[in-house]
Amino acid sequence: MVTSSAPGKVYLFGEHAVVYGEPAVPCAIERRASVTATRRDDEALRVDAGDLTLDGFTVEYSGGTDGRPDVDVEQPLLEAAMGYVNEAVEQARDATGRPEAGFDVHIDSAIPLGAGLGSSAAVVVAAIDAATRELGVTLDSEEIADRAYQVEHAVQDGEASRADTFCSAMGGAVRVEGDDCRRLEAVPNLPFVIGYDGGSGDTGALVSGVRGLRAEYDFAADTVEAIGDVVRRGEDALAAADLDELGRLMDFNHGLLSALGVSSRSLDAMVWAARDADARGAKLTGAGGGGCIVALDDTDGTETALRYTPGCEDAFRAELDTEGVRVEER
Repeated sequence: MVTSSAPGKVYLFGEHAVVYGEPAVPCAIERRASVTATRRDDEALRVDAGDLTLDGFTVEYSGGTDGRPDVDVEQPLLEAAMGYVNEAVEQARDATGRPEAGFDVHIDSAIPLGAGLGSSAAVVVAAIDAATRELGVTLDSEEIADRAYQVEHAVQDGEASRADTFCSAMGGAVRVEGDDCRRLEAVPNLPFVIGYDGGSGDTGALVSGVRGLRAEYDFAADTVEAIGDVVRRGEDALAAADLDELGRLMDFNHGLLSALGVSSRSLDAMVWAARDADARGAKLTGAGGGGCIVALDDTDGTETALRYTPGCEDAFRAELDTEGVRVEER
């Protein structure tokens, strides 16, 4: 039995545009998903995902990879949740040359699924690490990141970027531009405050919507490129530890994402509540459509304001997690 964990993330800048080769800067946060893998004597896969929630439902299933749990949840969401775990196990089997290996897998996650905090990437990264170690093979973080990306690429029908999985595997703040992924060093303390509306967006539909706008309108394509420009300016501000400039650029990034149709009334309400509370900046994080916003504020103002904002279900601080995937003590 091996238990591994990996962190979730917020996007400082660059979501959606990263799919089109523009840079992005995601940052790991100290909320983790843990996966325990135990080798079975047969080829079956049994997954207990009691903490993996989908719009208020809990997914639990067992049996072979072709099975379908009998739970009342939308089939596309259910298949995605199962797909991440199944594909992660297939990657572990491939990496170890053990195609017949069966597992009991248990998932515990403090990261809301579909909320823009990288829950699927964290589960996939932790699952690959735990399963390969259980079979006696240790992969380095870069290979885990690459294999985790292959999982998300398959489950998300080729729409995934390397940003989420690389950030979760490596920890800290990272820069991703196409296949060029690297960790950023000497990153200042980033006082993240996260607001969560209790919901989740349909990542596939939102990504598809941006793709359609970009294909139809030149100015939508220009908007995607403008997000890349914001990221590049943001890198300079990050290197200079200029939190005021980082905040202003986060505000710009949110406006551009809103123009691409991926914000929502609840996300906008939380963003404006944070700004009214004198946060340095605030924006949605992740695919959008619902889920989370991230603000920069080293005071208690934003967290307090969010707790009184209609539509905000939870608000919390999230420190930068400088550690990526790791083995947990038994």
